[in-house]
Amino acid sequence: MRRLAKIVATRWLSRTPLGLAVLGAGWLLGRRRRRRAAQAGAVRGSGVRRAGRRPVDRVRARR
Repeated sequence: MRRLAKIVATRWLSRTPLGLAVLGAGWLLGRRRRRRAAQAGAVRGSGVRRAGRRPVDRVRARR
């Protein structure tokens, strides 16, 4: 659902030059944030976790 909302918001914002500027700024900020998180994870030894992923041992077995 969140992915769909991102797609809809991106398409809506991309209609105007101001919206494209907002999308570009968000992309740059997100890229910088991911890079810093990856560097911090390498220092601490823990990787960057992705949303919606669980460790294998915590997943419930389905019937």
